[in-house]
Parts: sequence; C-alpha cells; structure tokens
Amino acid sequence: METDTGRVRERIREISQGREIAIMHLCGTHEDTVSKYNLRSLLPENVKLIAGPGCPVCIIPDKDLQKVFYLIEKKDVILTTFGDMARVPFQDRSLFYYRSRGQDVRIVYSVFDAVEIARNTDKDVVFFGIGFETTMPSIAVAIKDSPENFHVYSACRYFIPAIEAIIKGEMKIDAFINPGHVSTIVGVRAYERYTKYDIPMVIAGFEPQDVMLAVYMLVKAVNEEKYGVFNEYTRAVRYEGNVLAQKAMDEVFVSSDGEWRGFGTIPDTGAMLKEEFQNKDAERVFEDVFSDFEPVEDKRKKHCRCGEVLKGLITPAECDLYMTACTPRNPIGPCMVSFEGTCAIWAKYGAKT
Repeated sequence: METDTGRVRERIREISQGREIAIMHLCGTHEDTVSKYNLRSLLPENVKLIAGPGCPVCIIPDKDLQKVFYLIEKKDVILTTFGDMARVPFQDRSLFYYRSRGQDVRIVYSVFDAVEIARNTDKDVVFFGIGFETTMPSIAVAIKDSPENFHVYSACRYFIPAIEAIIKGEMKIDAFINPGHVSTIVGVRAYERYTKYDIPMVIAGFEPQDVMLAVYMLVKAVNEEKYGVFNEYTRAVRYEGNVLAQKAMDEVFVSSDGEWRGFGTIPDTGAMLKEEFQNKDAERVFEDVFSDFEPVEDKRKKHCRCGEVLKGLITPAECDLYMTACTPRNPIGPCMVSFEGTCAIWAKYGAKT
C-alpha cells in the first residue's frame, strides 16, 4: 500500500502545480478510509479533501426523530431500527433511553429482521427506515413481502438529486469523489445529469489506493479541464448500476421534497411510500397520533455545528463542542454518533486537520 500510495502522491504533487483544488467526497466510508490512513497528510497543501453529507443518519433532521419518539410515547408498538440511529439524541433522550424506560425498542441488523419480528407478534411493528439508494431497495423488497402489522417510517433520502444542492451551496467545490455504495445501485449513468456544471466526478472504492487514485484522476481532470463522470470503482460499479435494485425502489418509493440537516429542504430527495403501500406507511397508519404533533427545538444543540460539517464549511475540530461537551460517549449531534459521521470518525482516529 505504501509504495502504491507513495507513487500516486508524487504524481498528485507533480500535476497539481500549486493550484488550489477543493475535492469533496460524498461517502462516510470514504472519510473513514481517509482518516484511518491519514491520507490528507499525503496531499499537497493546495489540494483539499473535504468531507460532505455522506452519512444517512447525520442528515436526518431532528423533526423525524421527534416524530418517532412521539409515536412510541403514544402507541404501544414495537419500534425497530439500526443501532447508530438509536443513539442519536434529542433533548437528552434517544431510542435507547426509551428502551431503558420500558418501551419495546429493538435494534436490528437489517429490515428483514424487523419483518421477522412482525411475523411473530400480533403487535404493530414499525421500522424506522433510514438510508440512501443503498438500503432503499432492501426496504422496498421487505415492504412487498411483509405481514399486515409491519410498517415503515421512511426517513430515507435519494442522494443523487442532493448533489445539485451541494454544487449550488456555499462551498466552492472543484471536484467530487462520488459514493461507492450508492453508485453500485444507481450506476455511472445517474451522475451524467451533472456534466453541465463542468465539475469532474470520480466514483471510487474504499481502499486507500482507491481514494488516492481518485484524487489523482480529479486533479488531472481539473488541470486538463476534462469534465464528466469517471469510474475508478470498476470492480463493483457498472454504467447502468443494479437495474433490479432500481426497479424494486421504483415500485415502492416515490420522490418528494426532503429535509436535510444543514441544507434545509431539497427537492426530489424525500422517499415516500406510494399510495398502494399506504397501509405500510407509519405516518399514514398512525395519522391520528401525528395530527397534534408539533416539533420543538433542542436547546442543547444550539451550538452544535453538524450542519456546517455536513456542508463541508468546517471540520469537526472547528466546532467548540468537539471532544469537549460532545464526545462519542456523550454525543450532542448525530455526526458524533454514526460510524459514518465525520465527527465520530475523527474522534476514533484522532484526526486533527
């Protein structure tokens, strides 16, 4: 690895020519690789590698978490979700807090575990669904083959339409490293809509060599003004993507406006269940519960800067709460909770800059 990355590092230094180039990656797993292997230290100072909103737990707004809390306070349901989502706090509470108080909150490793729970109980089972296009196909398949008492609260988001909001945002980005996992589903084709912006993109794998090669490809593309979508991750990503997974998504979900932490509402990024699956949609099934729901503010998060971290405007170290009031043991914002959250990753590997 050292020999390969060393060679690529030297080539990056040679071709960057002192030009300021800001590269944003769009996947939390990429940030894990970057921080674990300290790849930023291998890059010249003029080439910046910035973490973007690649964490599906982190971008979910507090309103969705509050609504799920509200549901389990009002209804005797079995609430299922992933472990990192269960740790996200709001007003010093989390789903683990509710479990400690007797509510039936269960951690599952996949949506199919939640379906199996529903098959073995007469109670309503609600799956708090999160994720991008990577996890949405499995949720769609589960919904189509589930018992009547299984429902989904969908906080899923379509990632591809969100890239336009990033391009038009406050941060000047010269190039993107596109998410590897999402790309296995949507394929190279999904990004072609962005060629009009003259910003090169590289789909990359998750080994350190993959990331360094992606940076090299992007620096070269910027210098040569060659724009488009390039696929470094050819061993996993096809041009058309996973067509069967796309079909499963399209059969169950329909896009809508979606709220993102730090970004506000982004058109076509929300993932609602189609009308024919309204009996599986927790927000519709328990409409009476949510009729008097009113979101409130978490004053503890007043100084949390997760939104700015997700937009690439600051690093975790630039937040006053980072590793002081907000730590992996006592997180305030979701970026310190999820294993794909930039703050949690920096804390794990002791990243500084």
